[in-house]
Amino acid sequence: MKNTIMIKKNYEFKTLFSKGKFFYGEYIHMYIRKSNSDNNKFGIAISKKQGKAVKRNRIKRLIRENYKNFENRIMKGTQILIVINKEKDIAEITFKDIENNFQRTLKKANILVD
Repeated sequence: MKNTIMIKKNYEFKTLFSKGKFFYGEYIHMYIRKSNSDNNKFGIAISKKQGKAVKRNRIKRLIRENYKNFENRIMKGTQILIVINKEKDIAEITFKDIENNFQRTLKKANILVD
């Protein structure tokens, strides 16, 4: 993730939750906001109610890897926050499921550059 800054601060998460535009998918939901910087910002939020740390970290790794695949195609100056759908069981989610869901949601948000 060479041109991406990870979102780590609590106030950055709160800003995206409150001012970001919401897009939903089957497994992941996205809050997206435009910014004036040249770098993208990316964050992942997953609740402790989703499972133990091993399961949560596995899902975060899958999401980060999918983001790396789409990083060059995402418009510059975009802030993205990914939230895992609470209704789905995260133990059954595969890389391909997240990849398809990620692509569909980015197309809905109209931030993919071809």
